[in-house]
Amino acid sequence: MRLPIRPFIRDRIPEIVKLHVAAVGKLKTGPERELAEHYFSRVGQLARQVGIASLTVTEHAESQAKTAELRRTDEAARLLGACPAAAFIVAMDERGKTLTSQELAGEIGKRIDIGTSDLAFLIGGPDGHSSAVKARASLQVSMGRMTWPHRLARIMLAEQIYRSVTILLNHPYHRG
Repeated sequence: MRLPIRPFIRDRIPEIVKLHVAAVGKLKTGPERELAEHYFSRVGQLARQVGIASLTVTEHAESQAKTAELRRTDEAARLLGACPAAAFIVAMDERGKTLTSQELAGEIGKRIDIGTSDLAFLIGGPDGHSSAVKARASLQVSMGRMTWPHRLARIMLAEQIYRSVTILLNHPYHRG
């Protein structure tokens, strides 16, 4: 099912939502970084047409704290610190809600339509998100029941954000 095309976006100021992706872990130069940058770049090429003003990606080093709880707490402070105070936060979490690509596009479109100023996607470290991130998140989303390396999770999120933009524009990229 395709979402209806949204021509009314073109009639108003198109720079409505700022997208943020904050992730624990730094992608090294190589194929993973190139692929993530490829999709984020493609988002940038179409984003204004759908009402996205900008896309910012921030990387945060994994915590070196001694326990998983301390690592999650340390990483949460940095991830949440990378988000504007009023941001609608989506925590990428294995126990979150599983969405189809169209449902994710619908969530992004909804944020655009209601004038959300900032939409942030957070990818935690190997120990997952802290309770502080989960409490602050308006939505928790899973990439499925399988476990994915964080490098691939970033690429998959980048592709799904791009796919969401194409769905909102009725672009032929998504043929689902």
